[in-house]
Amino acid sequence: MTIIARVLRPLALLLGGVGLGIALATSPGVSAQKTSENELPLAELRAFSEVFEKIKTDYVESIDDTKLLRNAIRGMLSGLDPHSSYLVPEDYRDLRAGTTGEFGGLGIEVGMENGFIRVIAPIDDTPAHRAGVQAGDLIVRIDDTPVKGLTLNEAVKRMRGKPGSKIRLTILRHGGEKPFKLTITRAVIKVTSIRARILSPGYGYLRISQFQSRTSENMVEQLNELKEENDGQLNGLVLDLRNNPGGVLSGAVAVSDAFLTEGLIVYTEGRLTESRLSYNAKPSDVLDGAPIVVLVNGGSASASEIVAGALQDHKRAVIMGERTFGKGSVQTILPMENGSALKLTTARYFTPSGTSIQAKGIEPDIALDNVRVERVSRRDRVKEADLAGHLSGGQDNAASEDGDGGEPRLADQDYPLYEALNLLKGLSILGKKS
Repeated sequence: MTIIARVLRPLALLLGGVGLGIALATSPGVSAQKTSENELPLAELRAFSEVFEKIKTDYVESIDDTKLLRNAIRGMLSGLDPHSSYLVPEDYRDLRAGTTGEFGGLGIEVGMENGFIRVIAPIDDTPAHRAGVQAGDLIVRIDDTPVKGLTLNEAVKRMRGKPGSKIRLTILRHGGEKPFKLTITRAVIKVTSIRARILSPGYGYLRISQFQSRTSENMVEQLNELKEENDGQLNGLVLDLRNNPGGVLSGAVAVSDAFLTEGLIVYTEGRLTESRLSYNAKPSDVLDGAPIVVLVNGGSASASEIVAGALQDHKRAVIMGERTFGKGSVQTILPMENGSALKLTTARYFTPSGTSIQAKGIEPDIALDNVRVERVSRRDRVKEADLAGHLSGGQDNAASEDGDGGEPRLADQDYPLYEALNLLKGLSILGKKS
């Protein structure tokens, strides 16, 4: 059997037999004809077989055929986009454990960028979040191992481990002069996707840290509790999607549907018919039309971008913050006969207006940098009440303090949230007047 036949036979079987008869019937001396979409490109496969054979005969060490072919598959998928990958049986089992069970980890959503690990977002109340990992950080070293050269799955596997064990990450942050190190203790990751509270009488705050299958139901329960605290009605809501890396598509659709009464929520487009889907809202609004301000940032990705895009396109909410991450692609897990699986990008998300999220993100209606403010002392300012012989205001109650020395203000703790609340109050006042 010729070299090309020996290499192409397992390769063609791996690809499902497409073009097998053509590939094996053609000798190396025959020039390859232009192939159709369903045929194997013979010239390129001959080049592949030559490289394969040279590695087998000339490389400094003997290499197992299985390892070579797995590396070839990984390279084929990594060249497509940062989210497509090949999952050997062990990786496939780990993926299922991460979505259906508990595991020891750090609590970050990551992707691959130029050979390094890019943090999409830290998940609330996880070791990574508490250690100060931020969206956009580049992980360049895991313990003593450089990330360059590792696949995404290999890097994720190294970051997972026994709860209570420690890991040291070397991180390069935008604007920083040099990398710095963080030591993080792994823990069992249990994500609480919903948190809610009253920001100001009549105005609610709802934080979604990740979209899960029951996120919408939990959100409605929390909103009903907030309503009960405010005589059965909310004047407005701040929906916080900052550093939300996404999650289950159905959860994002259901959350959007809870605030919309009609129209398209999101649709997907791909090459296959089954990848072309659309989702529409049902006629109900859990807030009865009360204004919404949605907070987003560069760590808001995927499912959170679907919610922001739907509410923005339907003019149901004002989007405030930073441009979102821009992950508008759909990944499908395709199991293989040998126990492995392909994680393959099969479609793109589009907002109701037809705007692609992919690599663009959602542009906020009101841009707001993630800044911190410091309170300036006003004790040296002279007021009317400080003047000798000033007239009384005609009220029995004493003048209120300006807040210095009291509880920390919202502006000091979370300036974007403070601005969102101010905007929400303005929208509510205008709505009542109109």
